[in-house]
Amino acid sequence: MDTHPCDLEEERLKKLQGRLQVPFDGNRTEHQDALRQLWTLAYPSREIPPLKSELWKEMGWQGQDPSTDFRGGGYISLENLIYFAEEYPESFQNLLHKRDGKRAEWEYPFAVAGINISFMLAQMLDLQSGKPTTMAAARFLELLGEDETAFDHLFCVAFQMMDAQWLAKRASYMEFNDVLKSTRTQLERELKLEDISSIKDLPAHNLLKR
Repeated sequence: MDTHPCDLEEERLKKLQGRLQVPFDGNRTEHQDALRQLWTLAYPSREIPPLKSELWKEMGWQGQDPSTDFRGGGYISLENLIYFAEEYPESFQNLLHKRDGKRAEWEYPFAVAGINISFMLAQMLDLQSGKPTTMAAARFLELLGEDETAFDHLFCVAFQMMDAQWLAKRASYMEFNDVLKSTRTQLERELKLEDISSIKDLPAHNLLKR
């Protein structure tokens, strides 16, 4: 396993690490605008609510102020959700509105699940360390060298995979962390497969719909 990244991989890793360091700041115009953009992508025909409103709960934020939910994920998790909505609108809408399968009475909250997935991926891929220490992290670095949006793209795969696991396990809200763990295990397994040269080569990528 080659754990010595090439210059391009190293440059993109540094950029990604920089993104991971940015906390969500509800006072920054850029961050407020990104939240509004996410609402518009999620509900194209509806008016954007104030940044503090009960309406945000419909998207799966825990309270009326989404900025309080970002603790672990940071601003990158909002960027991940926006990327998902733009690149795979059909899958994004299916997950947002829980259209697939037989749903639980107590479902996971969509937006907060996204924040948890971003955080899980950053940990799984060992992104805070200087060089990868696992095979999955080393493979990801190669994929990042091929595609600058590899992290955002992997987020889409992970979210769709998590929902498939949720349905397969017939899980309820209290089991969300268990589902997230099994999602991580499956992702690590897929990243270690032979002949994976892009995120699109991962078997779980087939679950995504544009």
